[in-house]
Amino acid sequence: MVKKYRYFGGFLNSQEKWLNDMAKKGYRLIKVGKLLYEFEACLPGQYQYALEFIAEKSKNEASQYKDFLEGCGYTVFYKNINLSYSVGKVRFRPWAKGSGKLATGSTTYNRELFIVEKQNDGKPFELHTTAKDKIEYLEKWRNIWFTYFAMFALMSILFVGFSILASIILGAIGLVILLPLIMYQAKIIKMKKEADMEE
Repeated sequence: MVKKYRYFGGFLNSQEKWLNDMAKKGYRLIKVGKLLYEFEACLPGQYQYALEFIAEKSKNEASQYKDFLEGCGYTVFYKNINLSYSVGKVRFRPWAKGSGKLATGSTTYNRELFIVEKQNDGKPFELHTTAKDKIEYLEKWRNIWFTYFAMFALMSILFVGFSILASIILGAIGLVILLPLIMYQAKIIKMKKEADMEE
């Protein structure tokens, strides 16, 4: 029997937790839509899920990475982070690489996440297992937050001449964005120190 659920939670960590909680209750993901997730019955705890943000990749890179993960025996679903149903959307992603900087409906727009499923073998499910991979993944997140911080900081400075209130609001948003930026940088520094100690 197929069950359909809507998920309105947070971004990566809470979605990943929710999917793993569903698996523990005996529901396996079989289909993903913009808001709907379809599940079928399975043994409780039979599957595990991990999510990965892939919006910095080009369409070709994302496809190759999906093929690699499926070659490892995983099932991979594309998932959106946008809720837009319009056609012809284009997004500029300054923190991305190469052709991944421009996302369109025919490339990676509305395909920003991978939901990766594996059969539960009793081991923690990590897509990034080496220190180098983990650091690169954290650096990607740090760079995204830095881009938005720089954008709001610059707008705050530019708006000083037009509207003090707008400048203050933009500056406050920039300060809020600074918190995850600092958190990711601290994790990167800690992980690099741990990697150096292991060598």
